Amino acid sequence: MLVLYANKYLLDLIKEGNAMRTKSTAIILCFFGGWLGIHKFYLGQNVAGILYLLFFWTCIPSLIAFVEFFVLVLMSDTEFNTNYNQLIASTSGAVSAKGGAVSAKDATSALADLKGLFDSGIITAEEYEEKRQNLLKSL
Repeated sequence: MLVLYANKYLLDLIKEGNAMRTKSTAIILCFFGGWLGIHKFYLGQNVAGILYLLFFWTCIPSLIAFVEFFVLVLMSDTEFNTNYNQLIASTSGAVSAKGGAVSAKDATSALADLKGLFDSGIITAEEYEEKRQNLLKSL
């Protein structure tokens, strides 16, 4: 069974001020600065960003950024987090070893971590409730 909970490490990173990448910011950067590759630097693809800077005068990066803009707009939030926020993707869905129930201690700590993510504004109320229900079902 799929157990959805956040890792304490993620909470520590967020408390230290390391914000995760957001889809809306990537879309805005791609629209206005895509021809320079600004969105690539934001998404952590520094080599691609440098190539965009080197070849911006050819207008090829502009055409590619135009396509990437629509790809980002049509991409789901889950897919975006999987591709660009590996920390959230790796900690938000852990599979229990035997596919069975989770211990009460693990579920309790996962619920506390989940509440912290919700209070920080990282996950929405709907995501919080869905993940909370999944954790409670896994007990």
